[in-house]
This record gives sequence, structure tokens and C-alpha cells, in this order.
Amino acid sequence: MAAEALEAAAERAGVELAVETQGSAGSKPLAPGVIAAADAVIFAVDVGVRDRSRFAGKPLVSSGVKRPIDEGDAMIAEALRVADDPHASRVEGAAGSGGEDRGSAGESFGGTVRRVLMTGVSYMIPFVAAGGLLIALAFLLGGYEIVFGGTKDGVAVNIAQDMVLNNSLFNLPDPSAYTDLPNGAELQNGALLSYLGALLFVLGGAAFGFLVPALAGYIAYAIADRPGIAPGFVMGAIAVTTQSGFIGGIIGGVLAGIIAKWIAGWSIPAWARGLMPVLVIPLLTVILAGFVMVVVLAKPLALLMTSLSDGLTYMGERPGLSVLLGAILGLMMAFDMGGPLNKTAYAFATTGLSAAATATDAPELRVMAAVMLAGMVPPIALALATVIRPRLFSAPEKESGKAGWLLGASFITEGAIPFAAADPLRVIPSIMVGSAVTGGLSQLFGVSLRAPHGGIFVLFAVDGVLGFIVSLAAGVAVAAAMVVLLKSTAKVKDPDALVAA
Repeated sequence: MAAEALEAAAERAGVELAVETQGSAGSKPLAPGVIAAADAVIFAVDVGVRDRSRFAGKPLVSSGVKRPIDEGDAMIAEALRVADDPHASRVEGAAGSGGEDRGSAGESFGGTVRRVLMTGVSYMIPFVAAGGLLIALAFLLGGYEIVFGGTKDGVAVNIAQDMVLNNSLFNLPDPSAYTDLPNGAELQNGALLSYLGALLFVLGGAAFGFLVPALAGYIAYAIADRPGIAPGFVMGAIAVTTQSGFIGGIIGGVLAGIIAKWIAGWSIPAWARGLMPVLVIPLLTVILAGFVMVVVLAKPLALLMTSLSDGLTYMGERPGLSVLLGAILGLMMAFDMGGPLNKTAYAFATTGLSAAATATDAPELRVMAAVMLAGMVPPIALALATVIRPRLFSAPEKESGKAGWLLGASFITEGAIPFAAADPLRVIPSIMVGSAVTGGLSQLFGVSLRAPHGGIFVLFAVDGVLGFIVSLAAGVAVAAAMVVLLKSTAKVKDPDALVAA
């Protein structure tokens, strides 16, 4: 959406613009000749720019992904200004150095923190998605009982691990051999389904095992480039071992990145430079950061994580507090639609999801459901509003509304941004209220979710499908009604006049 907004603004200004997108699905790099001929570059990103050194020396305009949607014309104008300004900020780095954007010299502290954290989270999400969906499928095939401990031949075993290690498709397990399950439960899904469920559960658990190391490793990468990856992963593993969780992973990743970057800046003899990235930096960084993590921070961080988990459990056991939590998360998801607050709520949910990976029911699973449902509300509600009162919306907004159905159903909250950019005072409060209603109802109904993304396409990973549907429908109805009501009372009756202006 940011790319489309910039392309439209460039066309209006008569400027030739070449775009390279770097999303989770990959990218198609610009040709070197295109980059060499460019007068200026625009980085509209919330995470690091891969291979930033290709643009070294070019005048730079930098922002998050939301600004081009709101101020595309202004950014093109700014790019034209810096192209002719010899004192403008320029892309740092030497050609061929590779790596990922470490931020520009003018980047604020808050912007640096956001970029570093979002880089770690963005690389962590695929592990969350794979692990969550595999475990959801495991429960669907094998039942929740496969996660339990039981007794087999008089020996205590973990059922899923025992099935995977001692059986195969040609030697299926005997479900009746497992006894003494909690609360008198029994394996009821047959030999083949129980084995497949156990296999998927073990695979999903393995994927979840990389969550905190990946988070820490790529936070360190965002700070120190490739030399930070190995120490960051080690600090993440230490965070898991010391039970300091994702907070320990974040702190460990930052520590590893800062120390690795500091060591990389040392002046050393030319003969030793080749040893720095593969030996000296990883070794010294692991020693220094590991000492701080284990000796100084391990117990306080573990205590903090235990307190957070206990607090979440406390809120989850009390309907009033859990509803309030869901409503607050809903407000955050809708306020900036992909911005810092939205990403904070989403990161809170996904990191909590990893802590509850093997639970049959946990507050973290209900938080994940509330966050995803709340994020689905804005695009769907605005799409519905364009159908209910089409005369209140401009032609571009009506086109955005057509796409909003699928975007919302897929949990892509950014589908609401064109509406919010055109009329923020009426749209944003409306979708915030609707998302808060959905988040609160989701918690009230006890809806839980094992997948971090996917919208209606991961219904098989939802417990409480009826509550899921009712919560979503209620929030969409409230938000759409508010938008229609507020726009109906507005003084400007011709929405296309706003676009023309």
C-alpha cells in the first residue's frame, strides 16, 4: 500500500519512480543501473533495509511505512528537494558491504528501538506461524490427550514423544497402551490419527523452540549486522534456559548486538581482520553478554516473567479483568493500523503464544484470539459501511472497500488505512470502539487461538468458533454503524470533493 501511494504521488508530480518492495514473501531487487541513475532514494520501512549499501551515497528520505500513505505527495516533494541539496542526509555504507540497514544518522532513538525490535519480531513470526499451525493440526488429528504424560508398560512417558521415537507409519502405536492420563482421559482417535497428531505436535514444538533465539538473534543482527547473529541466538537460548522468556530474549539480543558492534569498531592489525567476524566477535560477545545474562539478569528476568504470567492468569480467571484486557488490546490494534501500538499489541500476543504452545487452554491463547479478531474489524467494518451508505464515500474509498472484505478476513488491518487517512477524526474513533467491543467479547466468550495470523482461514486453530464469529460480527456492526453515523452528520456531503481538493 505504501508503494502504491508513492507511485500515485510520483505520477501526479511527473516524477519517474522505481520501487523495490522487501516483504516477508521476498523481494525483486532493483537493477544496478536503475539505482546508479537515481537522484534520491526513499526508504519507507519499519524494519531494516536489506543490502542497503547498494544505495550508498544517494540523498535519502526515510520514514515508516505509514507516512507514504498519509503524505505521499509530501515525500515525493521532499525527495526532489534533497536531490538538489548537497547537505542532505545520504545513505551511508560502502558498496559491496551487504547486510541490512542499521538506520540513518538522523534516526531518532525511538525510531532505532522500533526498527530493531520489529526486525526481530518480523523474523520470529514464521516460527510462530509454523509452530502454532502444526500444533493446532496435531490437536485436530490426535486430540488434546497427546500432550499429556502417561504410563506405558509401567514407565512414565510423554505420549507424543514416545509415539514419534518408538513408532512409524509402518509400526503404528497402540493407544490403549497409554494409561494413567490426567483426569482419567484416554486416547480416542485411533492409531493412525494419534501417531500423525503426535508427529505434528513434536514438529510444532521444535518450531516453537526457535522463537526466542530467533527474536534475540535478529535483534542483534539489526544492531550489528551478521556478526551479531550467532551471539544473539546464543543469548536467546540462554533466555530459554534461564526461563526469562521473550523479555530475556529482547534484552539478550540488544546486549549481543551492542557488544558485537562495539568490538567490530576496534582498531586491529590488518592480519587479524579476517578473524574478527568469524571468531573474535562471536567469542568475545558470547562471553561478555552471556556473563551479564546469566550472572546479573537471569534471576530478575525470570522473576519478572513469572510475575507477568501470573498476572495474565489472574486476569484470565476474572471475567471483568479479562474483558478489560481484550478491550485495551482492541483499542491498540485499531488506533494506528500497523503502527507502533498495533505492533506492540501483536508482539505481546505472539510472544505469549509461544509460552502456551503446549497448553490445552491458557490465557495467552485467548489473548491471541482477541488481538487477531480486533485486527480484523477495521477493514471489514469500513467495507460494510461503503455498502450501507455508499454516498458517504469517495470513488477510491469504495474501491478500497471492495478489497477490505478479503483484507479484513485475512487479518490485514492495514486495509483500513486509506479510509483513516481521508477522514481520521470520524474513522479512527469508530474502528477503535468496534475493535474494543470485539476484543472484550472474545475474552468474555473464552475464544482461544493457536495461530498468530490467517483470519478466517485458520478457523481450525480456533477453540470457540461460535464466540469467534459473534465477537467479530458485533465489533464490525458497531464500527460500521459509528462510521456511517459520524459521516452522516459531517458538514462535507460530497466525499469526492475532498479527493478533488
